[in-house]
Amino acid sequence: MPTLKKTTEMSSNIGIIIAREFNERVGKKSFVITTLLMPVLMLLLMAAPAAIMMLSTPDDTEIAVVDQSGIMMPELAARAADLDFVTLTATDQPLDSVIADDRYDAVIFIGQDIVDNPSNAALYNRDAGSMEVEMLASNAIKKVVEDERLKAYSIENLSKILDEVNVDVHLSTLRIDESGNQESFSSGVSYGMGMVMTFVLYMFLLLYGQMVMTSIIEEKNNRVLELVVSSVKPMQLMMGKIIGVGLVAVVQVVIWGVLLCLMSAFLLPAILPADLSAQVAMASAGDMDLSSGVDPDMINALATFTSVGYIATMMGYMLMFLVGGFLFYASIFAAIGSAVDNIQDASQLQTFAVLPIILALVFSLAVVNDPNGTMSVWMSMIPFTSPMVMLARIPFGIPAWQIWVSAAILFASFVAMAWIAGKIYRIGIFMYGKKPSIADLVRWARYK
Repeated sequence: MPTLKKTTEMSSNIGIIIAREFNERVGKKSFVITTLLMPVLMLLLMAAPAAIMMLSTPDDTEIAVVDQSGIMMPELAARAADLDFVTLTATDQPLDSVIADDRYDAVIFIGQDIVDNPSNAALYNRDAGSMEVEMLASNAIKKVVEDERLKAYSIENLSKILDEVNVDVHLSTLRIDESGNQESFSSGVSYGMGMVMTFVLYMFLLLYGQMVMTSIIEEKNNRVLELVVSSVKPMQLMMGKIIGVGLVAVVQVVIWGVLLCLMSAFLLPAILPADLSAQVAMASAGDMDLSSGVDPDMINALATFTSVGYIATMMGYMLMFLVGGFLFYASIFAAIGSAVDNIQDASQLQTFAVLPIILALVFSLAVVNDPNGTMSVWMSMIPFTSPMVMLARIPFGIPAWQIWVSAAILFASFVAMAWIAGKIYRIGIFMYGKKPSIADLVRWARYK
């Protein structure tokens, strides 16, 4: 009976702390605003690169072309219609004077022997160069040189042959699951989904982990902790704070998941044209119509985003590794917060928590190139990197046992880390006026 009473009392104390931490943050306007606006901001961030590329098109760029070969200009004009070319000949004015003429933003020089000597070409930029101009010019020159060299073989009807053989290949990718069933698959969609989930988790681990640390430091400075620990044990206080703040993150992810599922089920299908919706439905069934002329990658992406089951599954995995990753790292942040008196002192110690999170993000960017590689598998098992690395791998359809083994190791590591952090916490909250060293933290962790 005494044991049961003690357990009940401990649970009650932790529950009170959890409720306090949760209500304090959920009740703020900032929570409501970020919860509602974050999905919109994420969509804007995903669309930003395409928008930037569109806005950065150098449509007002005037480029002088000194084409000594006489064969390059038509191809340049056809391949770069957004650019304003001015054709000059070698007799119009010397190349040096053309380069010095500030009427032109850039000058492209094509040598007379460009076919035999493809390196006899140059791009002269005024001020900052344009990568787009360089790529367009290089590709056009390459194409013309190839065509001219083919003409040297005197092939009959060469132009017609080239038109017929130049095609764009769209590779339809299918994935065979463990049951042998085929399903449409897009590595680009998987990459995008993995990166979005990884970046969201990265943000959550840093934001909410530092929130735990900051809360402890503030209460320690205000001497609130000394009053609180007179009623509850330090370990109970630490776990209450961690779980309370963690629940705030869980609520946000759940709300986002519900919103995404609703958008996937109702909003996106409603705005798609009927013919495109039919192709998306075919792709979802593993029978894509490649003769439609629509980009298969776009069809696969739409099929993925309109699959409520897929979205819900991804959000479920994200929630699992968010909880595990947060509990693991929040324990470290809590120990750091208890050991220092101010944010300035914490900035150095928190490197031990922040650096692994950054490294996990770096590894996540790398493993998507080979999600089933040896490094990818091991990095998704080590608890310091597994939350983000595993989320980057999951959209690629990795074996289920790896996911569950990784999750089991992560939660077991949290228990061990919480035990170590709790020992540091119970001593650190009563230490003032001294910045502890690494040796001090190790000694505190070894106290019985």
